[in-house]
Amino acid sequence: MTVRALIVDDNAEFLGAASTLLEGDGIAVVGVASTTAEALRFVDEHDPDVVLVDVYLGDESGFDLVERLSSTAGRQRPVILISADLEADLEDLIAASTAIGFVSKSRLSADAIAELLDRGDRTDGLQPG
Repeated sequence: MTVRALIVDDNAEFLGAASTLLEGDGIAVVGVASTTAEALRFVDEHDPDVVLVDVYLGDESGFDLVERLSSTAGRQRPVILISADLEADLEDLIAASTAIGFVSKSRLSADAIAELLDRGDRTDGLQPG
């Protein structure tokens, strides 16, 4: 089954590059968003299997969006944090969030997403799709 993803990042150039990369890897990028409001609206309307959220969304916090996504009505969906920063620099914040994990932007791939989704299936019972 193809995983359907929403990418949330305030950098339009990154959104385009990440979409192209993931689509080439077999992930169906069903949308992109640049703000919390856009992301929440898209999730409500299109119900993606996974949401990739940049830690820094301009004046907004990706960590705040992760928590809002986990408290929205409907099914729980996996959220993966992404950033150009090193995971070690964000380790405590990632651990305190409800995200299923973190992928650096330089390592973003379908395999990295699948690994986290598989780990989430085993630990949380979350099922994509």
